[in-house]
Amino acid sequence: MDIKIDRQLRRSLPLFIALAGVLLILAAATILRLGRDVFVPVALAVLLSFVLAPGVRQLQRLAVPQGIAVLTTVVLAFALIAGLMVVAGNQLAGLGAELPRYQTTVREKIGRLGGAGASSGTINRAFEAFEETGNELRNLGGSAVTDANSSNDPARKPMTVIVQDGNGLFGTLGLVISPLLHPLTTAALVLLLVVFVLASREDLRNRLVRLVGTDDIQRTTVVIDDAAARLSRLFLAQMLLNTGFGIVVAAGLWLIGIPSPVLWGIFAGIMRFIPYVGGIAGVIPPLLLGLAVDPTWSMFLWTLTLFLIIQPLSGQVIEPLLIGRRTGLAPIAIVLSATIWTFLWGPIGLILSTPLTVCLVVLGRHIGNLEFLDIMLGDRPALSPPQLFYQRMLAGDPIEAVIKAKEFLRERALATYYDEVALEGLRLAHQDIARGRILPERQKRLLHTTERLIAQLETVRDPRPKGGQVSAEAEAAVIAAGPDQAAATQVLSRLDLVADWQGDIPVVCFAKPNTLDEVIGKMLAQVLKKHGINAVTVSSAQGLDQMQGAAAGVRMIFLSFVDPLSTLHLRHAVRLARRQFPGAVVALGIWRERDVVMGRQLSRVARCDVLAPTIGVALSAVIHAARSPSTLQNAAVPIRNIA
Repeated sequence: MDIKIDRQLRRSLPLFIALAGVLLILAAATILRLGRDVFVPVALAVLLSFVLAPGVRQLQRLAVPQGIAVLTTVVLAFALIAGLMVVAGNQLAGLGAELPRYQTTVREKIGRLGGAGASSGTINRAFEAFEETGNELRNLGGSAVTDANSSNDPARKPMTVIVQDGNGLFGTLGLVISPLLHPLTTAALVLLLVVFVLASREDLRNRLVRLVGTDDIQRTTVVIDDAAARLSRLFLAQMLLNTGFGIVVAAGLWLIGIPSPVLWGIFAGIMRFIPYVGGIAGVIPPLLLGLAVDPTWSMFLWTLTLFLIIQPLSGQVIEPLLIGRRTGLAPIAIVLSATIWTFLWGPIGLILSTPLTVCLVVLGRHIGNLEFLDIMLGDRPALSPPQLFYQRMLAGDPIEAVIKAKEFLRERALATYYDEVALEGLRLAHQDIARGRILPERQKRLLHTTERLIAQLETVRDPRPKGGQVSAEAEAAVIAAGPDQAAATQVLSRLDLVADWQGDIPVVCFAKPNTLDEVIGKMLAQVLKKHGINAVTVSSAQGLDQMQGAAAGVRMIFLSFVDPLSTLHLRHAVRLARRQFPGAVVALGIWRERDVVMGRQLSRVARCDVLAPTIGVALSAVIHAARSPSTLQNAAVPIRNIA
């Protein structure tokens, strides 16, 4: 009874671990949500310290004491932020005072667009919303809120306002200060925390190392350095890019004539910190203002043209140069993290979502127990190319594998793709077949899908990378890598072959039908054809009988095996091939991991002429034989003892 209970507990253990993980995540989210008044200032302070730390270090290099360097950097930074807020507030107040002048222009444009029905429906409600926004902005600038139509509306009556003066001056001050109390408190707390973090960053680093554990200081140091380098680089690059973007926007809007250009430059620069939606949100207010200010459409079109030029230039050219093409996050992770952090911490969470998620990915990349964070949020592929190849073949869908293969073939040769991706994936399939994990129906689908992929790659005109355009430096590097890689860049013509190899079918690949041996044999035959050597794959007795008539022209026989049954089986296959094709070179393709010792043993026992564990090795052997076959004929020992 106890044994059954223990067995059930062991089976249920993964479920308990998953439930514990879910509960832990929910508990962490609840703590972050409820404690955001504490965590938000801390997060802002830590992230700002990454931005200001290079400035502090630069002042320290100039022999400025640490305390003075920290205070100087922090004061300058917050003074700059305060100055931008003051300028933006003044421009916003001035804009509110000018909005009534734009109402007539907006009405006329709406009338021209909507015709007689423009005074009602959706357009009318949009205009009313615009008027309400103008009233609020005029309040911000100190103007009295008046309704332009109230004097002409007899149904409207004056509203009685009762002012209760309970506490005099102190009550009035309380009403004014209370809405500002929370933002001012948060700003003061962030300022204080930034000073302390910058002043004691070395001590905080050492305490973090001690907290994580001194047993593996190397890993802790790597995690801290990686996170600090990523965040500093990300923040500094974004600060420079967004500042420059805001300056260009402000200058462009000033030249166009949009009111309050500095305000919209600051707004556009800040909004670019928000991933994806920020760039679009920064465009909308200047465009709407261009519609309201100019009776014609020229100001709107010039503003639209400005953003259509600088947005792609900034996002597709300058940003990849400053930040790099990758932040370490998957695109879906950026959207997901923005949604989650906005729910937890509001608008501040939206701005901080990317750097906070970068920290989580760094932890997952270096700490084994948190690896799921890197898998879920990181930009590294979840599956290796061979694993993806095997999964797609097993699923019966070669489309994605074909796309990945063509991307691979832009830089690498076809033989290299088959060796590094397809062959490795089929080895994984062989392991599962040997363990009985794949049903016969699934095996047939895998083989059929692999053949479809081979047929798709038949359209590759040149087996070399980039359609055969190989630079001198690249070719020299390939040749230096070894003869197997060098063969991948050679395409022979009929004149390059010696006379014995100029027959119709100089190379024949034999394999057992409906097996992995057959599809790999077809890959080899395809590679040989594309390199100028005609080859066929024979996988049945009928095909072998058909080859008897062309036996005289066959110069090399390849026997394809992913995993031979025994050495006796190999020796018998080699003996049979020599009997049926006298004078031909007999090669064994043992398509498994390189093992030098086993390769030498197999070639000695099987008494073959060539033994190749990869298609690249087989290609190299064939090209070598086609140019100088005398070195292969009647060899006492294997001339290609490669495993």
